[in-house]
Amino acid sequence: MAQRPADRTDRRPNIVFIMSDDHAAHAISAYGAGLNSTPCLDRIAQEGVRMDDVFCTNSICTPSRASILTGTYSHVNGVATIYTEIDHRLPTFPEVLRDSGYATGLFGKWHLGLSEQSRPRGFDDWRIFPNQGEYRDPLMIGPTGEETVEGYATDLVTDMSLDWLGRVREERPEDPFCLLVHHKAPHRPWVPHERHRDLYPVGSIPEPETLFDDHEGRSEVIRDLHMTIADHLTEADIKEAVPEELRGEDARVERTRWKYQRYMRDYLQTVQAIDDGVGRVLDELDELGVADDTLVIYTSDQGFFLGDHGWYDKRLMFRESLRMPVLVRWPQRIPAGSTCEDIGTNVDFAATILDAAGIDARTAMPRQQGRSLLPVMGGETPSDWPQSMYYRYWEHLDVDHNAPAHYGVRTHDFLFVDYYGDGMGAPGSSDDRLTEELELYDLRADPAELHNVAHDPGYAEALARMQDELARLQEQYEDHPYTGPSTPRPDWGPALPRH
Repeated sequence: MAQRPADRTDRRPNIVFIMSDDHAAHAISAYGAGLNSTPCLDRIAQEGVRMDDVFCTNSICTPSRASILTGTYSHVNGVATIYTEIDHRLPTFPEVLRDSGYATGLFGKWHLGLSEQSRPRGFDDWRIFPNQGEYRDPLMIGPTGEETVEGYATDLVTDMSLDWLGRVREERPEDPFCLLVHHKAPHRPWVPHERHRDLYPVGSIPEPETLFDDHEGRSEVIRDLHMTIADHLTEADIKEAVPEELRGEDARVERTRWKYQRYMRDYLQTVQAIDDGVGRVLDELDELGVADDTLVIYTSDQGFFLGDHGWYDKRLMFRESLRMPVLVRWPQRIPAGSTCEDIGTNVDFAATILDAAGIDARTAMPRQQGRSLLPVMGGETPSDWPQSMYYRYWEHLDVDHNAPAHYGVRTHDFLFVDYYGDGMGAPGSSDDRLTEELELYDLRADPAELHNVAHDPGYAEALARMQDELARLQEQYEDHPYTGPSTPRPDWGPALPRH
């Protein structure tokens, strides 16, 4: 085994930030849902902290990634939808780390644009997939050009990350490193590696209790979503034709069950390659003797519906979509085997990472809007810690999912959503305007978020409190509430064509 570097009290930690795409927390066995087994991801939780209430502030790939990098909401960084490129109007945490002496590398999914203006900055080396990328033999782009790389995407990202790590430890042994390992998995269309094809066979996967949610009492815009297992998962998604006897409306229940098993088989098998890769990264940190000096974070850019409420995909404020898995190990600061239920968001990630590196995020990134999660990760909750989080989804009535623009607030007790229904010029959004609709869920009495009580007189006071909290957070984050077509629009980044 390689010799561990001599202890130095002034040494800044290494950082390994592993992020997948659309990986729901309940598809990690450490979260206790019983769907699958992820021993390597569980190891991070066992040796560190499992965070249970970290949420995405705009549950869709491109905006979440921009928020993670810049520590800002979409209306500040200019990246509102998957049709927006990042224009680097704001510094990112890798740029700050590199300027402070860190070796920096990024391998895998970027999904923030392909123009020269939008490509990765602040990295000593990087290789990315164009847009979503392919699972098998993907095209990859780097500083010197592009090439097709033979192999399975998840394994390739791990290979490239470990190759870079080995080079950095050899060439710059005294410098700390920041490695971003960005998997495209388990994003649709869920193509597993052959080595996992016998896992989670059809018929063996537990169904969620809300699989047959009838959406009674929900807003009309929610009932009009194009995200149902029964009607909107395609044959390309599930890799085989739906039997003729399951095609009619009277066979909806059995069709849902049939599709769900095939969807989840592929999804969970695809997750398994991520778990393999995480295990290889952890083993390499041990081999290099730097595990105790390294902050390891595993997360996903948002959550995902795994048949919950009869849906797949994300975009909405319901827990399965909103919650990000966050597992963190740093032996110097984080107690092993701990859990954290304090509220955090993806906007907090940049401040957290810079705080670990001894850098004041407010000075290095003046417009960042997050707060370091390190205290709560370490089991110490400040008296003024936030008890709510603000969310806004901008990609109004996207052509594939028909999800409406909305904003809202989540606390430990309530979820409040305002479907104000106007795209406001966000790239890729529809120009159609909808009538405003409200939803309120009592999370203590209704943890499955099944019963909208926004119009229940018994909840009038709770509704008013949540509306006041929404207004307070919008003022805090300098986001304009919707007041009609003349509401000021943010200055979005470069727009891509709408599909």
